[in-house]
Amino acid sequence: MKNKQRVIQLTFSYIVILAMIAIILYPILWIVGSSFNPGNSLSGSSIIPKDATLKHYKELFDPAQSDYLIWYWNTIKICVLTMLLSVALVCMTAYSFSRFRFVGRKNGLMTFLILQMIPNFAALIAIYALANLTGLLDTHLALILVYTGGAIPMNTYLMKGYLDTIPKELDESARMDGAGNLRIFWQIVMPLAKPMIAVICLFTFITPFTDFILARILLRSEDKFTLAVGLYEMIADQFGNEFTLFAAGSVLIAVPISLLFLSLQKYFVSGLTAGGTKG
Repeated sequence: MKNKQRVIQLTFSYIVILAMIAIILYPILWIVGSSFNPGNSLSGSSIIPKDATLKHYKELFDPAQSDYLIWYWNTIKICVLTMLLSVALVCMTAYSFSRFRFVGRKNGLMTFLILQMIPNFAALIAIYALANLTGLLDTHLALILVYTGGAIPMNTYLMKGYLDTIPKELDESARMDGAGNLRIFWQIVMPLAKPMIAVICLFTFITPFTDFILARILLRSEDKFTLAVGLYEMIADQFGNEFTLFAAGSVLIAVPISLLFLSLQKYFVSGLTAGGTKG
């Protein structure tokens, strides 16, 4: 009887897993197949193209035909700077909340918890007015600052939870040997927090790649567009029907994200599971 129940449970589990795999992979395979289809329309495209071609990829990499490389560089620059700035600020903020006791500490953590429930686009009008007032409209710096500010609350909460799992006795031992707070932070705590740092790196790197609304509101010049805005403009015009070219551009977006994920993969499981164990 127990064996029969186990077989039923395993069968049901495999059916659910296979269904999820199909739901996830089908659109990915379709967009990859469309990028190799000749022509511009998606209506005649197929997952396995009969006359596969690299024409669309060649067009994207030709500066005379497309600004795709400029958009790609803009996005990579914004992603890397956002990631570095976010990781630095999150680590220092989380270390302060984890290791020090000060007035307003609990209220600050509660504020971070509330702020992470509010998406950035809820403050679009305020962000636009502030960027216009400070002269940062149509600049990449405005996007970097907005993305970094939006990443701090949630990631600080995650990092703080992870740092709480690191024994404070290590800090006390280092302090007895003459180490200051900065040295303890940099040489003892941060090396032990690599799993969570890797998770935050991935989260903050992906955001500019996937965001469209903020970039569309703040950027005006075509040479400053990110990939999301540039690809949208490619098909948004009245005569913009280059859907297969759009598909090719979408496929290439996954390359840097996949490379970062593979390079940091060994840290992710412990980072994601340990970050929420302690508040």
